Amino acid sequence: MKSIIGKSVLAMGLAAGMASAAHATQGVTDTEIVIGSNGDLSGIFAAFNVGAIKAAQQVFEEVNAAGGIHGRKIRFVVEDHGYQVPKAVQNFNKLVNSDQVFAMILNLGTPHNIAGFPIMASKQVANVGPLTAARQMLEGDIAFKYAGFSSYYDQLRAGVKLLAEEKGAKEVCAMYIPSDFGKEIEEGAKEQAEAMGLTWAAETTHKPDEQDFVGSIQKLKEAGCDIVATALGVRQTIVAFGTAKKLGWTDVSFIGSSAGFNTAVAKVPEGVTEGYYAAAGWSDYENRLDTPAVKEWADKFQAFAGQPADTAAQLGYSAADTLVKALEAAGKDLTSDSFRTAMEGLQYDDVVNDVPVNYGADHQGGDLIVISKVDGGKWVEVGRVDPTKSN
Repeated sequence: MKSIIGKSVLAMGLAAGMASAAHATQGVTDTEIVIGSNGDLSGIFAAFNVGAIKAAQQVFEEVNAAGGIHGRKIRFVVEDHGYQVPKAVQNFNKLVNSDQVFAMILNLGTPHNIAGFPIMASKQVANVGPLTAARQMLEGDIAFKYAGFSSYYDQLRAGVKLLAEEKGAKEVCAMYIPSDFGKEIEEGAKEQAEAMGLTWAAETTHKPDEQDFVGSIQKLKEAGCDIVATALGVRQTIVAFGTAKKLGWTDVSFIGSSAGFNTAVAKVPEGVTEGYYAAAGWSDYENRLDTPAVKEWADKFQAFAGQPADTAAQLGYSAADTLVKALEAAGKDLTSDSFRTAMEGLQYDDVVNDVPVNYGADHQGGDLIVISKVDGGKWVEVGRVDPTKSN
């Protein structure tokens, strides 16, 4: 009798173990998928993160209202690091180890994402559509990394090349925050200048909270800069460019990366930022409202958020839409492996951002570089480069 009871208990234990294994994937239950986000809702890049989170929330609420994904509703947990790396690390630990998220989207900041990679990887948490275009997002083991669009480095190389060819520029300079974020933009601009035989004339570095750029602008002007590559916060970009204009320095082209391609930069009153350039991985929606799908998205976002759509909302929509498509493709048996297979198989046209998306084995959704200029209070596209077709 003892033997029979022992075997029965063992069988029950094995059955329980098998049942646990079936639901062992972190952040996934029969009724729920937990998704996290760790961004800047109160710091120098809040203008990118706030709209992005609202757009993602809209996508998830629509999905949940329609019954969820394979019977599971999405629970979205959002944390604010204020562009502070120590706080970002705390948030990653909370989201991954306490909230036990299955995947994360829209994590903002290059050094912040880098600090979070080991934490996410330890639990096989995918990092989808981070709000940084640094090449580090796809360096090392990319098993759980999925970048949305082209890199800062490629963006600045393309932007400097276009401006140098169109304006006959000879002297290239930079203003940047000396972090992983800023250094990549400086490197892209500098290497493109060297490749074209241009002079790297000067550079200035800045703290994330710096707001007085008079001395720096005077230094760059005296160096004879024809092009100034910028890697600053959103407000800093506006102040630095406005300072150049106030000092009468108008025979120069300022260009940023996707980190400067923000609606807030274009909409500054009195035309302060007219003429500023940015190279990004997507196209501003405002000039494409004659496309029905774009107008429908913009109208729905405004109704949901109580404010007009912006470039940040475009990024939020794209990341959330990508995630939903992959979760659907992964099927009912959702695991980190099935999700990876689904992500690598995603290929579609992102109408809202006007770029083709194809993640594939390299885990980079888009390659295009769209160069735009502030004109009439809007971002107007002036050039488009496909690195996959360039010599």
